[in-house]
Amino acid sequence: MTVIPGGASDSAGLTAPREPAAQGLLPARAEGVELIGEMKGSGYREPPALVRRADGQTLQLTRLLYAVLSEIDGQSTEARIAERASARFGRLITAGNVASLIDAQLRPLGLLELADGSQPEVKRSSPLLSLRFKYAVTDAAKTRRLTDPFARLFHPVVVVTVLAVFALVCWWVLTQKGLASATHDAFANPVLLLLVVAVTVLSAGFHEFGHAAAARYGGATPGVMGAGLYLFWPAFYTDVTDSYRLGRAGRVRTDLGGLYFNALLTVVIAGAWLATGWDALLLVVLTQILQMLRQLTPLVRFDGYHVLADVTGVPDLFQRIKPTLLGLLPWRWGSADAKILKPWARAVVSLWVLIVVPMLLCSFVMMVLTLPRVIATAWVSIGRREAAVAESWTHGDLAGGAAGALLILAAALPILGTALILFRMIRQGAAALWRRTEGRPLRRASAVVAAVAVIAVLAAMLWPNGDKYRPIQSYERGTIIDAVGSVAPLSSGLQEGRQGRVAAVWPQGSAHPTADKPELAMVLAPRGTRTRDGVTSGAHAPAWVFPFDKPLPPGAGDNQALAVNTKDGSIVYDVALALVWVEDGSALNTNEAYAFASCKDCGAVAVGFQVILIAGQADVVVPQNLSAAANYNCASCLTYALASQLVLTLDGPLSPAGTEQLTKLWNEIRAFGANIQNVPLSDIQARLSAFKAQILQIIEHDPSAHPAASTAVPSPGTSTEPAGATSAPAGSAAPADGTPAPGTPAAGMPATEQAPAEQATAPATPVPAEPTAPATPVGTATPAGG
Repeated sequence: MTVIPGGASDSAGLTAPREPAAQGLLPARAEGVELIGEMKGSGYREPPALVRRADGQTLQLTRLLYAVLSEIDGQSTEARIAERASARFGRLITAGNVASLIDAQLRPLGLLELADGSQPEVKRSSPLLSLRFKYAVTDAAKTRRLTDPFARLFHPVVVVTVLAVFALVCWWVLTQKGLASATHDAFANPVLLLLVVAVTVLSAGFHEFGHAAAARYGGATPGVMGAGLYLFWPAFYTDVTDSYRLGRAGRVRTDLGGLYFNALLTVVIAGAWLATGWDALLLVVLTQILQMLRQLTPLVRFDGYHVLADVTGVPDLFQRIKPTLLGLLPWRWGSADAKILKPWARAVVSLWVLIVVPMLLCSFVMMVLTLPRVIATAWVSIGRREAAVAESWTHGDLAGGAAGALLILAAALPILGTALILFRMIRQGAAALWRRTEGRPLRRASAVVAAVAVIAVLAAMLWPNGDKYRPIQSYERGTIIDAVGSVAPLSSGLQEGRQGRVAAVWPQGSAHPTADKPELAMVLAPRGTRTRDGVTSGAHAPAWVFPFDKPLPPGAGDNQALAVNTKDGSIVYDVALALVWVEDGSALNTNEAYAFASCKDCGAVAVGFQVILIAGQADVVVPQNLSAAANYNCASCLTYALASQLVLTLDGPLSPAGTEQLTKLWNEIRAFGANIQNVPLSDIQARLSAFKAQILQIIEHDPSAHPAASTAVPSPGTSTEPAGATSAPAGSAAPADGTPAPGTPAAGMPATEQAPAEQATAPATPVPAEPTAPATPVGTATPAGG
């Protein structure tokens, strides 16, 4: 990326002794001020003159200010300065004009020494979309020595040859060779992956060599090179402010020099592949292409932005946003500020503003809306990678550990960068409002109220409630509508008195209804929805569109989780937890989990967890554990149903200490259920199994309820592997042994659903001799009928 405000430069002021004037010291330039001159190929009607301060800040001056500043040498009086500046400017300038310009503009800009001869305190501007935390690696002299040999690469013959080979390499890699083997080799071998990452990072520094070498080839002098943080990614930079001495062609060549060096590196990598045969190196070709495309983006200060600025001759396009927007107002068309640019430059800049401003605003809103999901996803990813890194280092796999550490850093940087951007926006906005309302109490009070309202809205959007901080899943779409719906959820399904859309089954072979020939349809919509506690609320439930009957409500002592999703791009969770005590009776409790989806890019997750504790003598023990997951008329959707049941027989009631331990553990289980949307699907069954083990341990160590046999035995037909469990087709039932029933899925029902059912029993005393075991329907089942 080409950074216009660069580092320090040589002073252009004179160092001869100064003589005092009658009223004080003679005007003199501040140390380090450099006169660059009039900008060539400017898009302004009156080309500005450029000046650079010692802190690297480049300023645009009018011809009058530049003429006066040019004649200030620390040796001349104001009258003498006015005489020489008049000759340079072409119009009469008086000594009073010079004194006024010095006090009102040149000294406040930090271009002149103060009246007492001291150096001014200057502060560089800090735009929001600028490089931050810069660290200079080389000074101007070292940069020139390092980049001088590369300037020869900009000879036209070399440029044409390199670009032709680059185009050939890109065509061959992307259309003939492909990147599948390269990706496999890189991720199969951590050393090769680290090599690809290292070359990609170093290529960003080599990119900056291209800017500096292009400036040297054109006759300009590059300044410091270093690194910093741009938005939320590390970036290198080069000070090429001196390229403004060049014409439009020289400046554009400097802007494109970095991209040219990316193409050159791609050619070198292709040669390295020919020599070594390492397919992983071809991933560098892809990273260079992607880096070049990213740099050509003119929305922020990448190379494309600077190319556009130099082609139009408008050095800082972002400073033209406000004047351009105001100039679009009909009553401002004739203002002087609206006509400051040449017509063609004004048209290009106006088009850029009309594209960039909405996109930046949309990007900011999306950044805030999606930040909770991104934080949750990064947190889960970092947790997984942290465990993998620790395991790699424990086994001495340093390359794997380093690769994992890089992935952790990549996951954390966007979060830190987004937080930094929000903090800077709030801080700079508050400072600007405070300055502009100084001396105006009423306006300041209004500004404070508005600022508090904005902060309150941001806090409400980021405040953790519900499933806002839920990790992003692979089957989600991630559209703008989805992001907005996470803050203001849209209604789904059909509701009384409102129009809506819902999937419907139509007989095969019959004519479908049209707008001209509609067909009457009847939709059965329940009056309310069942909540997790079994209470019916007034909210409308989604229309039942599945070709099978809806599961019956749970009975007394039963447990049921039912997740039904008919809304595109959404996920529905339902968790049902139950702890059941049976004293000297029959254990006929049922635990069910059903997940059904009929939508696009959506998901439904149902988890039923039931613990049955039988104290004393039980006549009949026939617990049922059922789960079913089905997709109907779905596209890119996922359903997951897990029914997990634990049945224990005890010698007697738990002791007070055991009851306290069990209560504490059950609270942990309830907290797990409330936060289950943040748990990866692959980890849910393992977490529930761990809870079962803890419950069994509490029972085994309790002196009052010590079981005679404390072995957790899976019931026949238990499915303990979620990835391998499938739901039975609609209209059929799974056999009692847990194997899926034969048949084909219902229309539009892809075999992507997961429905494991898990049951464990640990008897303390022998179960009565009634033939109960064969009648225990465990495993995966789908309600018959419909």
